Amino acid sequence: MPETLSSLRQKLYQKAKDEPKFRFYVLYDRIFRKDVIACAYAICRANGGAAGVDGMTFEDIESSPDGSDGFVDAIYESLKTKTYKPAAVRRVYIPKPDGRQRPLGIPTIWDRVVQMAALLILEPIFEADFLDCSYGFRPGRSAHDALKEVHKNLKQGRKEWVLNNLRISK
Repeated sequence: MPETLSSLRQKLYQKAKDEPKFRFYVLYDRIFRKDVIACAYAICRANGGAAGVDGMTFEDIESSPDGSDGFVDAIYESLKTKTYKPAAVRRVYIPKPDGRQRPLGIPTIWDRVVQMAALLILEPIFEADFLDCSYGFRPGRSAHDALKEVHKNLKQGRKEWVLNNLRISK
């Protein structure tokens, strides 16, 4: 992550932490910064994934005459001029162990990059409000981390826990 973006994220986090009632009214201009979009593209590229409804892959983007820089520039312009419109999501079905199928939506790479850019700006603001004991869908935290914490606390004799969305059996 570029230092300027890292610094921006740290400042957003600190402001949210220091002033919990502060409202961030002007964040859109932070989302369409080129460094934010370029970083979002790099993260999405590293994650990989299938093409969306437009059929475009990372290889298509990078082998085009403008390459990934042109792709980032195009997203920047669409966000700056407020002409960005998300595409439909490609629906595929993933088989479950019990034979049923689970629907999965695959956004276009363009939409994934825009979503990641928004996440890069919004995440530090919301992270400032989350409790240290919260593990669900948090950066740098996993279900395994939560289990380790539960185990540690149980060994210490602490048994007051709230378990949310715990599926024991069907």
